[in-house]
Amino acid sequence: MNTVHELSNDGRGADMGEILIEDAPECLDSDALRSKMNAEGCGSIVSFLGLTRGIDDGVEVHHLEFDAWSEKLPEVLHGLATEALNRFGVQSIAMSHRTGVVLPGEDIVCIHVASIHRKEGFEACSWLIDELKAQAPVWKKEVRADGAHWKGGLG
Repeated sequence: MNTVHELSNDGRGADMGEILIEDAPECLDSDALRSKMNAEGCGSIVSFLGLTRGIDDGVEVHHLEFDAWSEKLPEVLHGLATEALNRFGVQSIAMSHRTGVVLPGEDIVCIHVASIHRKEGFEACSWLIDELKAQAPVWKKEVRADGAHWKGGLG
């Protein structure tokens, strides 16, 4: 079962936007996560959806295995979302990352950014996936026809 971590202010009562972080140990439903967002007053929702490739470097990929520091992952994603809200002035962010075995064609990671204007949404979404790949405590093993390979970053 997926767990959603929600925050709609900075803990001191100041409205800073809405953040939804969802744990996704068995499946990731990006549409369901997006439907939980509050996009009132927004003119766009920009989304990024990362999928498992079936072929990498010309070799068939059987599946990916994602291991995560499960207690820390939601905290890191929330910190990135908080920084994006402040940096780009967007209204709402929803993020989720799979753990465990992910088959070719299945969703790995999703990021939704609701904003008044699309430019800020695109900038925030791009920044978020780059920072997630650099900072999230997630490790990826690619199980391919030629053996298993640990991959750097979330690639």
